[in-house]
Amino acid sequence: MLKIKDILHFVEEIAPLSYQEEYDNAGLIIGNKDQDLSGILICLDSIEEVIEEAINFKCNLIISHHPIIFKGLKKITGNNYIENVVITAIKHDIAIYALHTNLDNIDQGVNKKICEKLNLKDTKILLPKKGNLRKLVTFIPHEHTRDVLNAIHAAGAGIIGDYDHCSFRVGGTGSFRPNEMAKPHIGEKDKLEEVDEERMEVIFPDYKTNDVLHALRSSHPYEEVAYYLQDLENEDKEVGTGMIGEFEEGMNTEDFLHFLKENMQLPMIKYAPSKKSIIKRIALCGGSGSFLIPTAIAAGADAFITADIKYHNYFDGNGKILIADIGHYESEVFTKELIYELLNKKFSNIALRLSEVNTNPVRYI
Repeated sequence: MLKIKDILHFVEEIAPLSYQEEYDNAGLIIGNKDQDLSGILICLDSIEEVIEEAINFKCNLIISHHPIIFKGLKKITGNNYIENVVITAIKHDIAIYALHTNLDNIDQGVNKKICEKLNLKDTKILLPKKGNLRKLVTFIPHEHTRDVLNAIHAAGAGIIGDYDHCSFRVGGTGSFRPNEMAKPHIGEKDKLEEVDEERMEVIFPDYKTNDVLHALRSSHPYEEVAYYLQDLENEDKEVGTGMIGEFEEGMNTEDFLHFLKENMQLPMIKYAPSKKSIIKRIALCGGSGSFLIPTAIAAGADAFITADIKYHNYFDGNGKILIADIGHYESEVFTKELIYELLNKKFSNIALRLSEVNTNPVRYI
């Protein structure tokens, strides 16, 4: 029988917790990961009504987009909805897990789902993250190079964009002298040895460090493996904030706004128009993304779609870009579908349910 930790291991391979923003609190928030899994309820916000829904559906794991707890709780007395959720979830052995900015920041995540709803083509991350990659350098006897490379590639090293099994190698001579305590694979104790080796370099995401080093040590013939790691400032094109893409054909402003309202199922749109007559290149960010307005302009976008835009941020478009605020809930509600699709592809034999509760605290008249 599947346990909750089996689900969490899978989702964290797709959206590693290290990809979340510093302010965030993604991950397992409430519950015991070693529990047997009875069912999963997927929601945007794990509010009290959603906990009751999980109880009724006999789901003991809730996967939400927004974390129910952002800051530490000093008291749990039921004085607000957060404390009530914690109390009820613990009382009924319900685990709550949040897939938040770590899911926002992957190239097949929240913003990709919005792009799909808008039929955007040639999509890519709007603001790639830096400092997310590492380089491994190691030295391998020539005849063992292929075995070691295969092992570390299988562990997730050597992927650059649409290419895998990427590495750099150059030949040289390695020297060492085993002491009396050594158990050398090559050479003899107290005797200087020289070996034809290859210097090998690969790049990998930093969250895979343990896996890559385990693969290196397991496949390398030497008792003591010489290697070093280097943190890179390179942009990771597969991880970052927002997304940008294009329509096959441009639209005028009025048609674009009607298209946006219909495809995203919006009750209303707040927007600042631009001086451009045709809208074709679209930048977007689910949730609060007004900080990306300058990035969207620099990327040549004709329109920028996000939520929670403050009054003065609308001036930042300066006629160069249409800025549309479609609402926080509305921009991310399809995240439920995304999580469902990811889990359903992997686990076809578990009870998966989409929450039917409208958790949007905002109403329109």
